[in-house]
Amino acid sequence: MTKPDWKTFLPHKLRYRLFGAFVVLILLPFSVLNVYNYGQIESLVEQKISEQSHEQLVQMYGSLEDQMSIAFKTLIFLEQDSAVRNVLTSPDNRSPLENKSLVEEKFKMINNSFFLYNPSVYFTLLDFHDNVYTSYLPKKALAYGPYREQFRKHLGEMTFIKGNTDSNSFPSEELLYRWDARDTNHVLRELSSSPYLLSLYAYMKDSGGKRYGMARISIDYSYWFQSMLKDSQSNQEYFLITGNGETIARSSEKAVLSPDVTREIALHPAEAYLTDNDSDTLINYVYIESLDWYMVNRIPLAVLFTEISGLKQRYFLTFFGFTAAFVLMAFMISATFTRPLSHLQNQMKEVVRKNLKVRIPEGRSRGEVLELTRTFNTMLDDANQMIARLKAEERQKEAVHFHMLLAQMNPHFLLNTLNTMKWSAIRSGNEEISEMCVSLGKLLEVSLNSQVELVYLKDEIELVQAYLHIQRIRYRDSFEVTCEFDDKLEYALVPKLSLQPLVENAIHHGVGPLEQLGQIRIGIYRQDTGKLMLEVADNGIGMEESRRQQMTRTRPGIGLSNLKERLRLLFKGQSELEVIDNQPGTLVRFSIPFLLSTPYLQKRSD
Repeated sequence: MTKPDWKTFLPHKLRYRLFGAFVVLILLPFSVLNVYNYGQIESLVEQKISEQSHEQLVQMYGSLEDQMSIAFKTLIFLEQDSAVRNVLTSPDNRSPLENKSLVEEKFKMINNSFFLYNPSVYFTLLDFHDNVYTSYLPKKALAYGPYREQFRKHLGEMTFIKGNTDSNSFPSEELLYRWDARDTNHVLRELSSSPYLLSLYAYMKDSGGKRYGMARISIDYSYWFQSMLKDSQSNQEYFLITGNGETIARSSEKAVLSPDVTREIALHPAEAYLTDNDSDTLINYVYIESLDWYMVNRIPLAVLFTEISGLKQRYFLTFFGFTAAFVLMAFMISATFTRPLSHLQNQMKEVVRKNLKVRIPEGRSRGEVLELTRTFNTMLDDANQMIARLKAEERQKEAVHFHMLLAQMNPHFLLNTLNTMKWSAIRSGNEEISEMCVSLGKLLEVSLNSQVELVYLKDEIELVQAYLHIQRIRYRDSFEVTCEFDDKLEYALVPKLSLQPLVENAIHHGVGPLEQLGQIRIGIYRQDTGKLMLEVADNGIGMEESRRQQMTRTRPGIGLSNLKERLRLLFKGQSELEVIDNQPGTLVRFSIPFLLSTPYLQKRSD
């Protein structure tokens, strides 16, 4: 089954080709370029929005770190305050109510001094005398035991005797301070709805390094998170998630992150943003390494590209409108070009139908079509003149052919006469005359065969042998002839009657006038250049003496000039002929392209 040729699907009309070229080469690339550019614009806008959102998340991250830093500074302030240290180390010096009032005044002063704090920060102090002091007022009385247990879990096991503040009572592996990002909010649930707090647990030490109390500074990060989002856009959602993917704070109750998104964020904490194709949103995030948290921002792509989508819709509507107009104009322009050509095509068909006897009218043509029409009319005139010349030459050829047929009658009559002489000589017993008639008959048969220009080398040698047989009888064996060639060359193609005139010249103009025995050598060999070299050499009287004797002849020789012209016509400049004066004798050689035509011998079946 042959494969279909794709060219069959191409339009054949010129106007459809012009229209197709406009669509494929201009309209289609321009459309693809516009789509690509808009895609790049969307990517740039998405990247720009992501960078802005990332900067906002970084600012929030910085605000949280500031809160944690100020919490640590507050711890140092409480630790170095002598009044607070006196209350925690010597609670019996004052009444419990006075101690509580003094500590609460310190808490209020801290809130007024560290203005960055807000009501979402809570303070808790414990001494080693079963007293608890807080910055908030719980509904129930505070019990020392639960607080002590909570501090033990965060700072390590502590063994001490009531009232004994010796630092040696504490094991060396205890922590001095620790941050807890998931501090369970048991006591403060009446003040904060957040299930967890970000708390700093620490021992309080005097200048000598002796521990005299414990402090907890808790930050309600849910409250802080909501306060940071007051000025954020309503169409965006924010989340605080842990490294395990648990959401601990969100901008709205309905906002939910899918497990796939949280898993992707945890796998690539260093990335800045990703696209969630399921929810069609852009997600930006920042990793808080100290807490193993992620601060996440989610923006719907529909909101992000609302304006640019409207712009793209308006642009493509305009683009396709102009495209339709351009297509119509291109079709009209192509029709304007092709209509005169179609008319010219119909006129040419009419000219062909009337055998080139009609001229195309030039009145309605303009520009290039007019020049094409004039050129075609000129071509018609030239074609008619050429046809007239061809007809005249054909009549001349017929006349020449008639005369050639008439001229062939004389050689055929001569050939028949030779055959009659041959049989007469055979009956009379004269073998010499009979052999001469046979040799002459071979030469006449070859000369009559005008259909063949190239013959095998072995056939040409046989013709030379036939000619030499006649000449030996005439010159009474006054010369000897040697022929040298490789048997592999016997089927090489050579011009018919090419060696015979050279041998004839060697006899008549070379060795014929000699008084001693003449020598003629025929050599044929193949050259490395792909040429076949044929040469005839003799030891005759030489070129100068031969020219002197030719001056007395009434009819000049035509053998060499005829051979040279035939070589030129046959091989078109790929042959050479030269005559060399050997002193004594003459060498004539010519070269032709090597052509080997070994006949095919079909095997006979038994």
